[in-house]
Amino acid sequence: MGVQGFPTLKIVKPSKKPGKPIVEDYQGGRTAKDIVDAVKQAIPNNVKRISDKGLNAWLDANNDTAKAILFSDKGTTGALIKVVATDYLGRINFAQVRNKETAAIEMFGIATYPSLVVLPGGTEPPVLFGGSFSKASMKEFLDQYASSTKSASAQKPKKEQKPLVAEDEPSAQAPAEAEETAASASASSAFSSASSSHASEEGSATPRGATTETLDDNSQPTESPDPNIVPEDTPKPAAMPGLAPPIPALVERVFLEQRCLGPKTTTCILALLPQAVDDEQASLPADASTALASLAEIAEKHSERGGKLFIFSVPARNAGHGALREAMQLSKEVELVAVNAKRGWYRRYERADGFGKNAVENWVDAIRLGEGGKASLPDGLVVEEKESARESKTEEHDEL
Repeated sequence: MGVQGFPTLKIVKPSKKPGKPIVEDYQGGRTAKDIVDAVKQAIPNNVKRISDKGLNAWLDANNDTAKAILFSDKGTTGALIKVVATDYLGRINFAQVRNKETAAIEMFGIATYPSLVVLPGGTEPPVLFGGSFSKASMKEFLDQYASSTKSASAQKPKKEQKPLVAEDEPSAQAPAEAEETAASASASSAFSSASSSHASEEGSATPRGATTETLDDNSQPTESPDPNIVPEDTPKPAAMPGLAPPIPALVERVFLEQRCLGPKTTTCILALLPQAVDDEQASLPADASTALASLAEIAEKHSERGGKLFIFSVPARNAGHGALREAMQLSKEVELVAVNAKRGWYRRYERADGFGKNAVENWVDAIRLGEGGKASLPDGLVVEEKESARESKTEEHDEL
């Protein structure tokens, strides 16, 4: 994983290529709040934001599958609902409706926020969730309608549900506080569940998938072979070439500004990735994959020589990503750009022969040697020194 110091946080997300997940290096602050915020932001979002205009189309699609709608007075999707939607991916379709969508509010008679409504599918009436907004309580409610559990739940008497009537008394905890509290506890709950499951399996007398055999009383035990003895004819494993560790990703604007757009920051090589890379269901475009692999090899090569190159990827969800593209008029799906905020210049990678290692390395070497033309950084990209100093002073006294 290319870990060089501690503590190190890496965010690993699945991709469509088996064995090749997307790995992002966390470059933010070391306070608990900074780390929790970064992890929350990395949670896959499988909740569709819909308005009055698109509500009917969403309701009509896949009517045989259960749907859940969260009515909220917030403009963003919270961590709790993102975690729950991911747990039920493929079994329940989730959507979020803002309290400003009056037609949807009137259709379901929503009076308080947040409110969760489940549409079981078919001709069954909608059901209003009346419990506390915690992952455990929501899971108990949603399990009754998830498609993979319908057959099992049909054999058991289901709790009587009334259309749009809460099945339990609401918790006394305020909705906003409950949502935030549950979001913070969800990661701990999932880890505890996985750990206890693993422990019970290891402690079992008969591991899962094993068969049992009864020995006669007269049977004599034999000595087990020494596991450390390797037969002479055992072939040696083939040497596998090592893969260069991935380059760090600047996932938030503040990281981009601290590393590359501060008034005293030196040359950075930035790979601006396309929007599709932020989509958990999308595969990495070929040019983006090639560019990241080339930059990773170049960074590793200079690191082995004792050199120092500041090479980062910038995903599209970083708010500074769009500002860079707009200010520098960068329109290609994948863009490589060198930026020196201290001296006020930038240089774009404009080779027409792709993002192969040799081509990208020649471009990097030319920048290091001061060869080739440079353009002036557009106004407004470099952050003010006061802001940088204030952020550094805040983080200096509150570390892990």
